[in-house]
Parts: sequence; C-alpha cells; structure tokens
Amino acid sequence: MSMILSASVVRVRDGLPLSASTDYDQSTGMQECRKYFKMLSKKLSQLPDRCTLKTGQYNINFISSLGVSYMMLCTENYPNVLAFCFLDELQKEFITTYNMMKTNTAIRPYCFIEFDNFIQRTKQRYNNTRSLSTKMNLADMQTEIKLRPPYQISVSELGSANGFSHLPVGEYKGTGKISAAPHQRLEPVTLPGIVSFVLSLLCGALNLIRGFHAIESLLQNEGEDFSYVIAFFLGTAACLYQCYLFVYYTGWRNAKSFLTFGLICLCNMYLYELRNLWQLFFHVTVGAFCTLQIRLRQPQGKSPDYNV
Repeated sequence: MSMILSASVVRVRDGLPLSASTDYDQSTGMQECRKYFKMLSKKLSQLPDRCTLKTGQYNINFISSLGVSYMMLCTENYPNVLAFCFLDELQKEFITTYNMMKTNTAIRPYCFIEFDNFIQRTKQRYNNTRSLSTKMNLADMQTEIKLRPPYQISVSELGSANGFSHLPVGEYKGTGKISAAPHQRLEPVTLPGIVSFVLSLLCGALNLIRGFHAIESLLQNEGEDFSYVIAFFLGTAACLYQCYLFVYYTGWRNAKSFLTFGLICLCNMYLYELRNLWQLFFHVTVGAFCTLQIRLRQPQGKSPDYNV
C-alpha cells in the first residue's frame, strides 16, 4: 500500500529538528531511514532545494526554502507529484504560522512540536489518494517536476554514519549545474544584522581616521612608532572584511569571521596606550557582535514558489 509514513521540519543551517510527526514504527527498515534522515539533515545547506533519496522500499523527499527544510518518508510506489504537493502544503502552513525570527533563534529541538497536529492531519489526507486526487489540481506540480525534476541522491553519496563523506552535487536536472558554495544566497537580513553592519563600518571609519592622524603625527615627529599606523589600518581592513562576510557567502565563512575577530582583538590590544578602556570595549564588542551575526546568517534554500 502506497502511503506517507512520517514527516519532519528541519532548520537548514545546522540540521536542528523543529517539528516532526509522531512515528511508532520500530521496524528495521524504518530505523535505517531515520538514520538517513539525520545524515541528510547535516547536509541540507549543500543540497538543492528539491531532492529525493531512494532507499530500497522507501523514498525520502524534501524541499528547502527560507532556511527551513521539509522532509518526508514514503513508500517507494507513492506518487512523486503527491509527495511534493504534500511537502509544499507543509511549507506554506509553516511559513504562515511561524516567522523567520522564531526559526532562526530556536535553540531546543522540536520547539514547534505543536505543528505535528497539522502534519498528522495533512498526512491522513494525502494517504487517502483516491479522494485526494479528485479534489486537487495536480497539473502545476506535474509540470514543475517535469521542468525541474528533483535531484536524485544516492545512498553511497551520504558516506558512512561515523564520518560523512563530501556530498558531490553534480548536474541538477532542469537547472544546469548547481552553483558552488560561494554563489549561495544568504538568509534575509535581520535588524540586529543591519545594526552590526553599520557599527562595523563605523569602527572601520574610526580606525581609518586615526590611522591618517597617526601618519601626520609620524611626519611631524620622527620618534613616533610606525607600527601604530599599521595597527589602525589592519583594524580598518578587518572591520570591512567582516562587513563583506556578512553580505556575501564564501567558503570557510565562519572560520574567516573568527580569525578576523581575532585580528580586531590583537590590533586593539596593541593600541592599548592610544585608546581608553571604553574605546577598546566598544571596538571589541562590535567585532564580537558582527561575528555572531555572520554566524547566524546562513545560506538559504530557494524562496517558496506558490505556483507549484
């Protein structure tokens, strides 16, 4: 019998489960599929926004948008078009019910567990395919899948459970090659992100002004230390690079942001004699705040397409 067995909602950037349907099946096949669910959750940011994993007698399908992924497990003979219609319905309801701020700041697993009620009701409707197919217009989804088929993930691509191998993302049918990580779009900017960006620009400007003043002082007094000039301009470069990391996605982005913050701290430690404690505290705090915002602003999936 073809049917949907379970579904879950997962945050893309870190694989945090936000909600899931209650699942009582403890069979060996289901236990194996739960393992695949966890493995896929850790790789969502590297995958296209619509994928399918075939695991013997079961299929795992998921779609991602606005930093959240909607995953479902169904039997292998469940119609593909109904599977993605089901996921699309979950996506629309979740976006309507919860704003992005809540999903981005969620800490506890399954903190939106009340969404399980909607998952269960929708799952029951989609498991009754005869009555469902007569009430729905599936033409749009069928056309969408033909034009842009789901990316087919093989079990071998997931690697081992102990250490996940790199998941190669090759040709994604219907869209050409998948863009590399540096071309991924980031989640929409939040108010704290805008504040951190502006403050980081301000710190960079202050360092630049002080750097020019240090050059003037150096020209007037031969005994001045040129290393202070270097420290000011390095501080400016670090602040501007933090702004760049906040706006654009690059490889090793989080590591780069931490290294840049470390450079800001070192520059301010060296400039200890030229700045009071409040100035030092301001520059270091802004650097830490911007580093946090870079960490929180992660790549997003494709924006929801309500014509699907």
